[in-house]
Amino acid sequence: MSERTIKRFYTTADAAEAEGGFALRLDGRPVRTPAKRPLVAPTRALAEAIAAEWAAQGETFAPTSMPLTRLAHSAIDGVADALEPTISEVAAYAGSDLVCYRALEPEELAQRQAAAFDPVLAFAEQELGARFLLAGGIMHVAQPEDSLQAVRAAIPREPFAVTALHALASLSGSALLALAVARGAKTAEAAWAAAHVDEDFQIERWGADDEAVQRRETRGREFTAAASALQALKG
Repeated sequence: MSERTIKRFYTTADAAEAEGGFALRLDGRPVRTPAKRPLVAPTRALAEAIAAEWAAQGETFAPTSMPLTRLAHSAIDGVADALEPTISEVAAYAGSDLVCYRALEPEELAQRQAAAFDPVLAFAEQELGARFLLAGGIMHVAQPEDSLQAVRAAIPREPFAVTALHALASLSGSALLALAVARGAKTAEAAWAAAHVDEDFQIERWGADDEAVQRRETRGREFTAAASALQALKG
């Protein structure tokens, strides 16, 4: 199916101070979300980054090319009305977090996983006060309840931040990687690479599938956008 495109209907896009934060404006007029709510971001930096997506569009554009705008829509129209349930969804990834599951063989893969995942577990222990157990293979291991609660407590109670963290956790399969990015312990690039240690190992041996590569690139852009949103929320 071809991607839905929209004809550009404005000349300029910018951000301006508004009630509750900073609003996206097109040709000087404030923009609303699909649910008809004001598209207002908590910080000028994030509002300007959203405006930059609109300014960069050509004669036509596709909504999928504007990840920060879609994140804002989700935060305002969805997560703001379901904050605690969404926080629970993010925290739930810690119960079966990617970085806790290790290959038993081959040894090279196990070493790569350790190099990518162990620093994330160290971050969780040092920064969050949360210790996690490792599992060999795919057998589930129950994590300490106090560690799971520590992860939940580390999630900001702010719709845009929760929306971005949800994206990072769902795309990587790891609440700990998401929080490491949010707190500056991992770059988005390093976290995305860590989330694909197993996949990259298999690609080196068996080659890459073109559709899988395209899907990963698309998801990678979403991951990077969510990480940039968290950075912009800091000011």
